[in-house]
Amino acid sequence: MSNQERPVTLPIADCSLCAFRSKTLLMGRCMPGDTCITAESGRQIDRFLRVNPAYAEHFLHDAFWERRAIAVRYAPQKALAELVHDDDEVVRRAVAYRLPVSQLSQLLNDSDREVRMTVADRIAPEALEQLANDPDYIVRLTVARRLPQGRLFRLIRDYDIQVRKVVAERLPEVSLGLMVNDESPEVRRIIAERMSPDDAVLLLGDPDWVVRYTAVQRVAPENLSPLLDDPEPDVRAAVRQRLGDPAQTTIPDVL
Repeated sequence: MSNQERPVTLPIADCSLCAFRSKTLLMGRCMPGDTCITAESGRQIDRFLRVNPAYAEHFLHDAFWERRAIAVRYAPQKALAELVHDDDEVVRRAVAYRLPVSQLSQLLNDSDREVRMTVADRIAPEALEQLANDPDYIVRLTVARRLPQGRLFRLIRDYDIQVRKVVAERLPEVSLGLMVNDESPEVRRIIAERMSPDDAVLLLGDPDWVVRYTAVQRVAPENLSPLLDDPEPDVRAAVRQRLGDPAQTTIPDVL
């Protein structure tokens, strides 16, 4: 019999050891092997607490980490604050999803990046800058996507290209000149696409030909004569087309 054909054996707990057997079992609110709080099965525990959420707070300090993590989903928010320092990161992740936004600052320096990612995704915008120097780029990426545009400046020189690309996409147009010397051509291409025609002149001499090509499409034609001798054929063709050269009727697809 293959693994796909082999029936799954679900753990079945001993109901005689359950303190709730006289209530939930007799009332049909639990079922051995399916809806059970004492089985070490995440699915069964979740089903039990979904049907009996009033018991969730009782299991917030259970010895089994998965039981605690699932209990966090159903327990009252006011009971979750003491779990921000739980030993298990999965429990703390669940807490980060449910803790009131006003209390998320307690998890800003959590050792688990997924906890901090959740905090960055939920915390109030005015508190986001506290995560701008997070050691993990995924966290800073979330910060870059959520920070108000006028407060993106501190991420302009982030050492991760993905973060800087998001900044380049969101930075106010009047501030794009601050990134024209970014070390990544990918970032400068985004800048070239967004810059005003007057400012895009700064990129006509860029070492990356795609950046120059993009700038050519944006600047006023009177600024293009120096690029008639550009070393890249597609840039020269784009310049001739913008200057109205009848021999150049189409622009090549370079992107």
